[in-house]
Amino acid sequence: MDHTQTDRIDRKLLNLLQADAGRTNAALAEEVGLSPSSCLRRIRRLKAAGIIDRTVAILDPSRAGKGLKALVTVELERHGEQQTRRFLDLVEKEPAVVQAYAVSGETDVVLMLRLSDMEEFDSLCERNFRDDTNVARFYTMFVIRTGKETTAIPLKP
Repeated sequence: MDHTQTDRIDRKLLNLLQADAGRTNAALAEEVGLSPSSCLRRIRRLKAAGIIDRTVAILDPSRAGKGLKALVTVELERHGEQQTRRFLDLVEKEPAVVQAYAVSGETDVVLMLRLSDMEEFDSLCERNFRDDTNVARFYTMFVIRTGKETTAIPLKP
């Protein structure tokens, strides 16, 4: 984030919104020491500037029926921007793929999956890692315990 476009109050607002975007504008304004109208103007400016990308509800994966989490590293047969883009476009259509990254190093792509069960995982593998998908090999790690998982980007005040 370009700190020249934001001040201490903006960063405090952003940290508060990342912790709980459902709090009222009045509560946010009080916490940062602004009038509600000034606070709302700042939030609208941060949205218009693209600093606030979107506001979402974060579900409990287990209660939403997607308690199985897997990380998959993928090595492509043919390398290059076009081949990587084609594979990313393929996995982007998969609802179970919640994050997909083209990365540096020996691995070409890293995926995070949220699944209901092994049957869903097997089906996803058949569609995306077999036959004519340009996948040379893939390795799967199932998450046993989560030490930390956050969507917040920490900002210094």
